[in-house]
Amino acid sequence: MTDRAQMLKEFLQENPNDAFARYGLALEYSKAGELDAALGEFNKLLELNPDYVPGYQMAAQTLLGAGRNTEGRSMLEKGIACAKKSGNQHAQSEMEVMLAELG
Repeated sequence: MTDRAQMLKEFLQENPNDAFARYGLALEYSKAGELDAALGEFNKLLELNPDYVPGYQMAAQTLLGAGRNTEGRSMLEKGIACAKKSGNQHAQSEMEVMLAELG
């Protein structure tokens, strides 16, 4: 585990609802190839912060990178709906492209 990941874990012990820190930890796990840990953090992030659009996008990328296309498609669909609701057209567009590429 990187120093950054350890720091984020310690921060989250005191601030478990901090979306930015949980997102960062999920990304650290993903970069390290620890996909189950990354997806666990993304799931917890979205459970606690269901409107956190980047969480859907990066969780979908992680799932797709692991060949878990059905789950990735579902995550993209949820993310697109969330992005529409929040008016995040940039993220919505990026996720729509990812979804279209799945066929």
